[in-house]
Amino acid sequence: METVPVDLPEKHYRIHIESGLISRVGTLVAELWTPRKIAVISDRNVAPLYEQKVIKQLIAAGFQVTAYQVDAGESSKSWQTAVQLFEKLAEDHFTRSDGVLALGGGVVGDLAGFVASTFMRGLALIQMPTSLLAQVDSSVGGKTAINLGTGKNLVGTFYQPDAVLIDPDTLNTLPQRYVAEGYAEIVKMAALEGGTFWQVIEQINRPKEILEHANDLIQKSVAFKAGVVMDDEKEHGRRQILNFGHTIGHAIELLADGQLAHGEAISIGMVRLTQIFENYRLSPRGTTNMLTQRLKAVGLPLVSSLIGTSAFYEKLKNDKKNHGSRLNLVYLKALGQPALYPIEIDKTQSFLSGKGQ
Repeated sequence: METVPVDLPEKHYRIHIESGLISRVGTLVAELWTPRKIAVISDRNVAPLYEQKVIKQLIAAGFQVTAYQVDAGESSKSWQTAVQLFEKLAEDHFTRSDGVLALGGGVVGDLAGFVASTFMRGLALIQMPTSLLAQVDSSVGGKTAINLGTGKNLVGTFYQPDAVLIDPDTLNTLPQRYVAEGYAEIVKMAALEGGTFWQVIEQINRPKEILEHANDLIQKSVAFKAGVVMDDEKEHGRRQILNFGHTIGHAIELLADGQLAHGEAISIGMVRLTQIFENYRLSPRGTTNMLTQRLKAVGLPLVSSLIGTSAFYEKLKNDKKNHGSRLNLVYLKALGQPALYPIEIDKTQSFLSGKGQ
């Protein structure tokens, strides 16, 4: 089993990565928690695949388990769904001594994490991500969130789990589109780190090769992100580099109204932003092509007609990453050399349309 430590000033935990890990989740949780009630929160796609296996093991390990299911998809990352879960936890008499296990993809992880962090001012939390996107990105770092109609992740907390339990075998039930979606975040982190990580993804030329190298790709991604989070847990400085591609990506993901998966939007965002910075000669010539080759190899989208519309720029104004009247765009001085480019929000349209720095 691969183990990646996350050591923060107020929290120390481990990210465990192992094929077949789901078959001994009861033992692993019992090593972390004393007997208590556990709320297993999942969605209606993931629950039929893994929920009963997880519940049986937790019960065998001495836990009392209640399962809650939400609709699959981004629409569940809402205040309405969070309140429904709050009410169910209260009805089932959960207390601050109990815990939440998030079993699912990024939506479930964000939602369950938000609920755990706020119900009774905080229940213990374990993340058990089952999608590639969640395994390499959203389950690591302690961000929780729900969406509002005006933007993604506008209400949330920083709340670190007691552990992250990753079983790469769960990816075998994931549709190819969502394997590729998660891979977009791997490409992002490889571009940010450069070096041997980038060399590894240069060997991925077909979607099936993502699964063949899943353990290594997950470990490298998690180790990189954990290192960034340990440097800057609350995103005051270096952690902002993880937003590479996300400013454009979040805007078009919202405008696409469910037609673009998160990783697909980030793929488009990275490519478009790098094109812009390359045109301004702030990123080296050829950087866009290197990104495009890696994303295109697994069938990820590279362009969107939503970029540049009036609605697109309106979404940028409501981005949670804004700092007052300023937005920090993440770009690449070179592979492995990310940097922040601060720009006034009222100048964003001119900058992104190529009309001047």
